[in-house]
Amino acid sequence: MDAGPADLIISFFPPLHQQRRTWVLDTLRREGVSEIVDIGCGEGELLATLCQPAPWLGPQSQYRRNSPSTQNADDCLASMFDDVLLNDSETRDLHPTRIAGLDIDTKALQYAAEDTSPSSANPLYTRWEPLEVSLWHGSLDSINTTFVDVECIVATEVIEHLTDDLVQHFAPVLLGVYHPRIFLMTTPSYTFNARFSPPGTRDLMGHADPTGQEFSSWCVTVSKEWGYTVEIGNIGYTLDEDPWGRDKQLGGASQVAAGRRERRTRTVYAALEKKDPHRLVVAHHFAAHPQAGRPHQLEEIGATLLRTFEGWGENVLRVEDLWFSDDTAVLCGGSVELLIEMAERDGRLQLRRIPGQRKGNWTIELLGGVQQPKNNWSAARISQHEEATRIRERSLCSGISLDAWNNGGVDSWREDNNWAGSCVDEGGTTWGWAAPEPVHNY
Repeated sequence: MDAGPADLIISFFPPLHQQRRTWVLDTLRREGVSEIVDIGCGEGELLATLCQPAPWLGPQSQYRRNSPSTQNADDCLASMFDDVLLNDSETRDLHPTRIAGLDIDTKALQYAAEDTSPSSANPLYTRWEPLEVSLWHGSLDSINTTFVDVECIVATEVIEHLTDDLVQHFAPVLLGVYHPRIFLMTTPSYTFNARFSPPGTRDLMGHADPTGQEFSSWCVTVSKEWGYTVEIGNIGYTLDEDPWGRDKQLGGASQVAAGRRERRTRTVYAALEKKDPHRLVVAHHFAAHPQAGRPHQLEEIGATLLRTFEGWGENVLRVEDLWFSDDTAVLCGGSVELLIEMAERDGRLQLRRIPGQRKGNWTIELLGGVQQPKNNWSAARISQHEEATRIRERSLCSGISLDAWNNGGVDSWREDNNWAGSCVDEGGTTWGWAAPEPVHNY
């Protein structure tokens, strides 16, 4: 938007598109989602992020030994807006196994195909779980049977671009036909646009983006119709306070809604049976490391850990440092729990679980210390340390750090930007927000 004579210059940090993507990734991670369809995927920024491998096997991986049984997925969900800074001991990493994208823009899909290709993957990052990627060309008002019962559908900044004839199919197709367990969407808030000008200088008529009230009313209506509960919030607050004190009134620049399936109401949408089907543009397969789920003996893993302590000349190392050193991850078959189990079993080692920290930041101590004087950093140790640091701090996409993947640290922008949201279900129950704003049926 070009600044007019009366327009105010406002800024966001991180950039608004990154805040939206981080909200999506955080929600996917907290809910343990492994199947995602991105509606209106564009050039595939979110999909490329999801193609980045997790550092180790996930809790439900087919390669894990004795995978724990799970409850009904619909009965064990936490609030999507509660506890946004969960630590790794309470929250899963992202471990997608199947992702797909749909868009009407052929050129954008070509870029997405390149960015999600295995040939674009960084060879330094070991993949422990296979991943299937598919990109589809087509319109929202055409049914894709491969999307039916997918675990999660994401639609960020999509609905405001649809024509009226497509908007009427948005909820029936995405929630009624595909009927995902989780549904995430974002859209710009027209209410927020008043933040660009002093009070009384901007006409609020004739807009395409929904106001906060319009968005809330629409979300409540379609969620009840198709068997979902929905939580509604805002993200994207400016760095500077509004000179007229309107920040709370206007909310964030993007409205977000997280729906979850409450009852099964999947239906056949006969109105679209004769529409042209989606066209598969490309399908990618990411293979898992051949040693995934095939660990060596604990004794061999223990000997490797001891050599790492001796080689580094350190008495205490983080789990993450050990994991990315030598062949530890390969010897463990991708299971970080084996490394932790080894540290707990070996009398020469002591594991320290740090409350509130992810597993990678837990420490392991070599009792009695190393058997040689601590030397200055050798070239080999510097190389090992730099490689571990690069992997630990790698950027997932457009400046999003590893913390967006496994929530290893606190994002400073969230400290000043509460969700300022409200949640609604058929009983009007809230799910734990501090002082939630009510949502009404308009």
